[in-house]
Order: sequence, then C-alpha cells, then structure tokens
Amino acid sequence: MSTTIAVEELRVGMYIQLDGGWLSHPFPLSSFRIAAPEQIATLRGLGLARVRWVPEKSDRPAAEDTASETPAVAAVPAALSPEEAAAARRRDWLAAQRESAQRCERQYGEAAKAWREAWDAVGGQPQQAGRTTEALTQAMLDKMLAEGEIGIRLVCGGGDRAAAHALNVAVISLLIGRTLGLAADDMLDLGVGALVHDVGKLEVADRFRHAEEGFSAAEMNAYRDHVTKGVMQGQRMALRAGAMTVLAQHHEHADGSGFPLRLAGDRMSMAARIVAIVNRYDNLCNPGTRALALTPHEAVAMLFAQGRARFDATVLNAFIRMMGVYPAGSLVQLTDDRYALVVGVNSSRPLKPRVLVQEARTAQAPQLLDLEQAADIGIRRSLAATKVPPAVLQALDPRPRVAYYFEPIAGEPAGPAQGA
Repeated sequence: MSTTIAVEELRVGMYIQLDGGWLSHPFPLSSFRIAAPEQIATLRGLGLARVRWVPEKSDRPAAEDTASETPAVAAVPAALSPEEAAAARRRDWLAAQRESAQRCERQYGEAAKAWREAWDAVGGQPQQAGRTTEALTQAMLDKMLAEGEIGIRLVCGGGDRAAAHALNVAVISLLIGRTLGLAADDMLDLGVGALVHDVGKLEVADRFRHAEEGFSAAEMNAYRDHVTKGVMQGQRMALRAGAMTVLAQHHEHADGSGFPLRLAGDRMSMAARIVAIVNRYDNLCNPGTRALALTPHEAVAMLFAQGRARFDATVLNAFIRMMGVYPAGSLVQLTDDRYALVVGVNSSRPLKPRVLVQEARTAQAPQLLDLEQAADIGIRRSLAATKVPPAVLQALDPRPRVAYYFEPIAGEPAGPAQGA
C-alpha cells in the first residue's frame, strides 16, 4: 500500500513511486528505493510537492532518523538447503525480470506515444514537434547515461511501424554513441536525428516510402527525395545543426556509394555514420515486404560480410560488438538441443544473452534463462522460423516485427537452480 509524503520529508531508504509518466523525470525507473541524498535533491528540483511512498518496501519508516538506522536486510531462512536457497533466489530473479519486462514495455509505449505526438505535429506545428523530439531524446539519455550496465530488450512494439523504426534506430544508435564515448551535445543531436531521420517521408507518396526491387529510375528518385524533403522539414522544426546533418547524411556510405551527395566517410558526421548502419540493420530485419525480412542474426552477418567497405569500420565494429552474434529477436538452438528466443542482450557482454527456452517435447510454458550464468549451456546456431518445430514456435511466439528498447541490467543469481 502506498501513501503520499511531502518531498521535504524524504529520506534515504524510502521506496517511492513517481506519477506523471516516464518522460517527466530523469530517473531510470519510476519506482525505486532512494539510495543517495543527491536523488532527493533531484526530486526537489522537479518542483513536486508530494510523492507516493511505499512503507512496506522501504528500509525504514519515514519518521525515523535515517542517519542512525541500519537498513533492514532480507535474508534467506537458515533452515533452507543450498538448493532451496538457490531456488528461492531464482524465483526472486524471475519475478524481477517479469517486472523489468513490463516496465520496459510501458516505457517503450510512452516513448512511442511521445514520438507519435511529435510526428503528427510536424505539418502544423513544426517547431513544437522539434521541441517534443528533443525532450524525448533528453528523457531517454537521462536514463541511458545513468551508471550501470544497459541491456537491449525485445519488446512487442505495437502496430505503429513508423514509431517502431524510429525508436529502434534511436535506441541502438544512442547505445553505440554511449559505447564510443560521444559528448552530451553530440548524443542529443544523434538521438534527435535518429528519431526523425525519415521525417521527409511525410511528403512522399506511400508507395515511395520504402525502396523496392524493380523500382524504375523515376521511382527510385522519388524514394530518395525523402532526404531533401527531410532537411527542409528539419529546418522548419528548428533542429540543431548536428541533428540536421543526420537527416542529410543518413543514406550516405563511407565508400561514397550512398545518396544524395555520394559523400565519403571523412565528410560524414559521426552521428550520421552511426545512424546509417543502424537504419540499414533495421530495414533488413523489418522491411516493407515481410517475406524479405532477415533474422537479426542474418542481418548482422550480412552487415559484417557486405558492409565492411560500405560503412565506417569503427562504428560497424562497435555495432557488432554491442549487438552480439545473436541479437535480441534471434531464434536459436542451444548446445543442449533446446530451442530459444533471444529476448535480452547485455550491450557490454552480448555473447551470453537472456533467452526464452522451450522444450521440443513438452507443453510447459517457455522458461527464462540467463546464459551468462549457465556456464555449461551456450548457443549452437541461429535458425529461421521455418526451421523451428511448429509447436515450439507457437510457444515462443516471436513477433512479426523486431522492436527494441533499453533497460538496466540485473544478473541472475548463481546457484544450482539456474536451468530453465
């Protein structure tokens, strides 16, 4: 049960819940235990009068002096055997993973809604659309640049294809920028540019919004015109110069084979080099014609094989290291022959992702497994959906479109009960 408390009465150790939406505050989570006085100062700076407080989840009551109190520490009963204690820890971890997945879906939904509001305002209120996009980017950065490891989570994505593409490109681009150590202003420009890199398509006929095989020269020019139209839209939106460069260069290639100006890599901004790779990856996974879609594993393999000359080598290597050989959304077979869907990847340690595992000969629901904690289990190979037994595929339920968001990483506790 929660109650409200004045912000002036907050103390370290209190568990609070913030209302108003994920974009209204800079914290990675909307519900959390206050860990430092700096967080209280940030809360006061938000101008809030009261916040919701959950005593049952707090380390100490509100009225007590926190300086002299030692936080309560939950302990596993001593009577439990090591196996029972490990099973209890795994239950807690699974519950935390379910909560994290739900929270990630909510945050994705809020971000998609904010993006859609900006997108719909471009025609009538372009500068307001620009401000909304910048605010969305800053909200994402406030959470993404917090201390700790960040993971890439597979989410449902909803039915808004344009929002899903924009968020996919923005999330992965910002994570690459984080890995490469881009400055704060450059990260803001990268995020804004990634979110609206296709804004010129608002002025392109629907059938020219995605390049198709068999396009005539005139049809291809109509498609490519979205870049020029996007730069004009960006000017109306009053975007910063760094974001404008992304709009102008996101289809350029490091080898000079891109469009519209055939720029070589040294004439492209770093943000544009990043977005060019990520945009290509998402278009391979989520093309206009679903029959042409590659699996995330296939898309990474194609970029590695064909993109080493086309794209910036530093950015491409950072992208592949971060996404891993088996990005989130990949269907795989494990070394113990079970089938699995990759649902989460630690962007700094991607080789042992979190997977949803399904036995081929059981009606049991799929189980979550952290391969980083399962030393004796790995991934044997990636599979196309047609190579997975139908009953297993139905149980794993991969979405027709691959959609991503980011989340703080919490590892699975070690112990005998790690198997799915």
